[in-house]
Amino acid sequence: MALGSVISSCLKTDEEKVADDYAEWREANTAWFNEKAASTEYTTVTAPWDPNAKVLIHWFNDTSKTKNNLKPKFSSMVDVKYYLRLYDGTAVDSSYLSTSPADSLFRCRLSSGVIEGWAIAIPKMHIGDSCRVIIPYNLGYGTTSSGDIKPFSTLQFDIKLMGIPKYEL
Repeated sequence: MALGSVISSCLKTDEEKVADDYAEWREANTAWFNEKAASTEYTTVTAPWDPNAKVLIHWFNDTSKTKNNLKPKFSSMVDVKYYLRLYDGTAVDSSYLSTSPADSLFRCRLSSGVIEGWAIAIPKMHIGDSCRVIIPYNLGYGTTSSGDIKPFSTLQFDIKLMGIPKYEL
């Protein structure tokens, strides 16, 4: 029996090993995301390209005051300020530690170089909007780790859309 366990353990792929090692973490992250999705505090936003890709957004500002401001396209470059926490509140990253391209700003193109959850959420924002975006692990870093972010981490971003450089109509 022990030999069978050793053999089956050796036959597991790296992804299966990670899934086993982080099973408890994955379950806690998924349960927390589902709890927030069931609340009335968040709006579920679905990606236009995949009906199964969903993030949760809670606006902090009165969106009636920003509804006439520009909003980014999927191909836009955006300037944002953000805080990133894990589902359990652990602080992971912040643009407020950055000084380039300007104090506290993070500049990125939504169509490349960012996690898929950002590409879904940020085009729903107008310049001046502040919101909390909750991104399930499959639209974040997935089954890989990145710095202090463990595999299967649900991400909690507080984002303020500051601008859309070189916006083209």
